[in-house]
Amino acid sequence: MSQQFDFGMVGLGVMGRNFILNVADHGFSAIGLDTDLAKANALDEEGQGKPVQGTTSKEEFIAALKKPRKVMLLVPAGNPVDAVIDSFLPLLDKGDLIIDGGNSFFADTNRRETYLSTKGIHFMGIGVSGGSNGARFGPSIMPGGDAGAYELVRPILEAVSAKVNGDPCVAYLGAGSSGNYVKMVHNGIEYGLMQLISEAYDILKRGLGLSNAELYSLFAKWNTGRLHSFLVEITAHIFTVNDALSDQMLVDMILDQAKQKGTGKWTSQNAMDLGVPVPTIDIAVSLRELSALKAERMQAEGLYGTAQKIETDQSELLEAVEQALYFSFIVTYAQGMAQLTDASKEYNYGVNMETVARIWRGGCIIRASMLEDFRNAYHKNPVLPNLLLDETIAAQLKVDEAGIRKVVGAAIKSGIPAPGLSASLTYFDAYRSGRLPLNLVQAQRDYFGSHTYERTDRAGIFHTEWD
Repeated sequence: MSQQFDFGMVGLGVMGRNFILNVADHGFSAIGLDTDLAKANALDEEGQGKPVQGTTSKEEFIAALKKPRKVMLLVPAGNPVDAVIDSFLPLLDKGDLIIDGGNSFFADTNRRETYLSTKGIHFMGIGVSGGSNGARFGPSIMPGGDAGAYELVRPILEAVSAKVNGDPCVAYLGAGSSGNYVKMVHNGIEYGLMQLISEAYDILKRGLGLSNAELYSLFAKWNTGRLHSFLVEITAHIFTVNDALSDQMLVDMILDQAKQKGTGKWTSQNAMDLGVPVPTIDIAVSLRELSALKAERMQAEGLYGTAQKIETDQSELLEAVEQALYFSFIVTYAQGMAQLTDASKEYNYGVNMETVARIWRGGCIIRASMLEDFRNAYHKNPVLPNLLLDETIAAQLKVDEAGIRKVVGAAIKSGIPAPGLSASLTYFDAYRSGRLPLNLVQAQRDYFGSHTYERTDRAGIFHTEWD
């Protein structure tokens, strides 16, 4: 087979197949590789009339690519990525480029880049967000690694990415594993936003007794305003879907045990390593873990009872829930983006936060109208350590502060768990406190462990023999 294809994709599941068809739609030829013949054939069938081809032979796949070869992997993170890379090395030439488009842990990306550089092979970790539909019609793409290698594939990625006002939702983000790291934090923010929406749903359904039809109307209305976002949009639609196996609405028949693939946990763990507080993301991960304790939760409900209806003016609380969601959305983005800011310094990524906000505006799961406000904030101050310090954003939080306090108070009083909303409010209260009670913690640490402390009135390190 002659070298004829511009781009190669390894892994022809729904995401890989849709991505390669997207590439072909934009005038680039592409070949796909999968060990499953049915998936390779599915690409050929769906790609009829397009410059695409499927194969199960890695030799045929590599031989068919134009040099320098551009090979993207969409395979499960971990050992499968290393296995594919090792199987390709004897077939590749110096100057070829391998792209890992999966949700790989950023430390693995650093290791692979270092290893492949000794072979003369370029390697990039690229985050891709938007689900299967985004892969087909325009995802948000987060590339990191060798800037020169990015130029090899930039025209393709810019063509296939989502567009906002004609602006592609892809940009080179920085060195090393920056692309995978930005995608990891994207997913951490996603965990937080989903938890917040689920808590609002619980308050509205259990607390106020809203029907699914009423929930649809409310979320659809919110999606036309400042809460306009992909997650609010799909939430509204979920409330309209009937269950094919019963006479109920589908959402009411789904078991309340949420799964996770690890990226939210990685975000939380690495934030701890960096010393960056991300409590809304932390609690979102914890609630997925707590949801798995279904049998224990049912037993505990028998012991303690369950939540009560919220006794309040319904129209006032509905307005407050909208305010609480907007407030806590901002706080969750602020936590994640503060983590990105610190990580970029710690790992020498050189990430531009305005660029991150810009490419998240379209295609990705956490796309939302408020990201334009965040982009403007970083444009005004490129070294902004936290979005909460932007005066425009601060003015909005002040407006909505009463609403989230009302909602959290009502949830606590009725026994409805709202840990994400509570964590967002607590983070806000702590962040805007010029003095926290941690002086007492330092005194305790010095008392029992001689860990020393600093003083407010003079420099230096001090220790007291307390007893």
